[in-house]
Amino acid sequence: MTAPEKMFPSGNQPPSDYDRPADFKALVCDKDVQVAMRDGVNLAVDIYRPDAPGPFPVLLAFGVHSKEFQGDEYPKTFPPQPSWSSLWMGHMEAGDTEYFVTRGYIHVVAQPRGWLKSGDGGSREWDSFDLIEWIAKQPWCADGNVGMIGIGAFASEQYHAARQQPPHLKAIFPYDPRGAYGVLGGFREEYPGGLIHSFRYVGDHVSTMHTARGAPGPLSPEREENWRLALQNPDYKMYPFIHNVLVQKGQTFPRFFDTLIDPYDSEDVVKKAEDDFEKINVPTHTGAAWYGYTYKTHLCGAQTYFQKIKAPKRLTLNGPAHLDRPLRALRGDMLRWYDHWLRDVDTGVMEEPPVRYFVSGANEWRSGQDWPLPETQWTKLYLNSWERLTAEPFKSSSVDDYIPPDLFVQMPPTQTNRIEKLRFLSDPLPHDVLIAGPSVLNLFASIDQDDTNWIISLRDVGPDPHVRTAREGEREIRADLPSRELTRGWLKASHRALDPSRSKPWKPWHRLTREAQRPVVPGEISEYNIELLSTANLFRRGHRICIEIACLDLGSGVLGATNVEYIPYHLCRSTPVLHRIYHDPKHPSHVLLPVIPT
Repeated sequence: MTAPEKMFPSGNQPPSDYDRPADFKALVCDKDVQVAMRDGVNLAVDIYRPDAPGPFPVLLAFGVHSKEFQGDEYPKTFPPQPSWSSLWMGHMEAGDTEYFVTRGYIHVVAQPRGWLKSGDGGSREWDSFDLIEWIAKQPWCADGNVGMIGIGAFASEQYHAARQQPPHLKAIFPYDPRGAYGVLGGFREEYPGGLIHSFRYVGDHVSTMHTARGAPGPLSPEREENWRLALQNPDYKMYPFIHNVLVQKGQTFPRFFDTLIDPYDSEDVVKKAEDDFEKINVPTHTGAAWYGYTYKTHLCGAQTYFQKIKAPKRLTLNGPAHLDRPLRALRGDMLRWYDHWLRDVDTGVMEEPPVRYFVSGANEWRSGQDWPLPETQWTKLYLNSWERLTAEPFKSSSVDDYIPPDLFVQMPPTQTNRIEKLRFLSDPLPHDVLIAGPSVLNLFASIDQDDTNWIISLRDVGPDPHVRTAREGEREIRADLPSRELTRGWLKASHRALDPSRSKPWKPWHRLTREAQRPVVPGEISEYNIELLSTANLFRRGHRICIEIACLDLGSGVLGATNVEYIPYHLCRSTPVLHRIYHDPKHPSHVLLPVIPT
């Protein structure tokens, strides 16, 4: 890496010494090639290759996002946009075609059946397998060497293909995959804690899935019953644009419709995923980034896959700003990975620590041997009276027994745009504190309804040079202090049931099944174990650690849209809810933080 890269690291990708100049100046594209699957259904495939005699190793990008947004032509009129651009669109993520092709790879971009120009009918289960094996037989494919590339939807297909073990798939680079439990993702890691959010509703406005809209037809008896129940859900009816998806019975936004009528995980799905992890045996470089906490599935899935698979593996966790689109980040890492596994070049990629992560606050990269980091010191901070966050535990048989709960009342968004919350803050820190990994809020609370949505935010507040005393001007913490959200956690109160056999202190495992869901008894104190998705942050001396507790967030656009594609809002309660938060010796509400020695 260059000296400036060391001095000014980017959160979009780790610094890298690896690159090589282009070997070829021109490329050619075979557009809309029809490739027959085992049952005769054709897939539409674009093949980008060097304008030179081959053969070459192949990088396949296979996913549901439109292939017309990928390739070397679109960036000529739509250059890479940062995440804060109003034109940013996540679907442009198959990889930098020109970069890889001019360095001696063939880039194949394809979509499964039922999407855009590909055919219809039958099951897409084996489409990626069949396409990989078709590529390996082509005269332009060097020695049958095939890897897979692309992030997001393209990453999910990589894990799906790896489970099926096609003989010619040599390595994968599934950055930003979907959740690990389920075929191409699933409920658990897309909707942590069982809270439904609007990500699929917003993102599928640019879907290329084949659909036909007419008079709504019948569903299977089970789905018909689920649909009728969902139609009557008052929390859904509070969002008419969401309820409209139900009214049309899945003719629009079919993936989101399926979630609305059956918003649960399945024990069968989980067990199958656990069995299938062992099938992934190709070298795997996975990852996600701290921006992923807002829509969950990528950040959750990458960490789960890294923890569960036994293949040669690497994990990269980038910073808080989403990657440019069209995608150009990580191309040096991808080139290094595939030069090693497809070209047999000693790039040194397997000699480095397996985990790299970006530390916000310090704005620097660190490495580790596993994730969560083995050196983690799991540290409790207790919620205390007057919205304080302290390290001192409560003492029984003391005045601590009489500390009353804090409380807030939230009206639904049909009555207010105001989000009520409690905000627990530590004192200004006497020294820097580094955290890296997941956190958990263990919360004792009661509500006056049979359900609510817990939405928890971990924030870095400060610097704050002031003290809090009885003197005028020092009684309250200033409201205008800088505040940066690091991550969030969620739990639908009725989904509080845990699976003890799968839970860890830093990762509570909620069952999230229809059978395990239990209404809350109004007024009864319950314990809620709420995972806050992983992050890494250096809290500087003089800053405060902050935990915010709320139950509502709001869309930022009209007709259910948001200003940012990957920052969705959640479907919240349609009735006012009173929340009481307890913190005393019998109810020691606390946050468990992953403190890293420095």
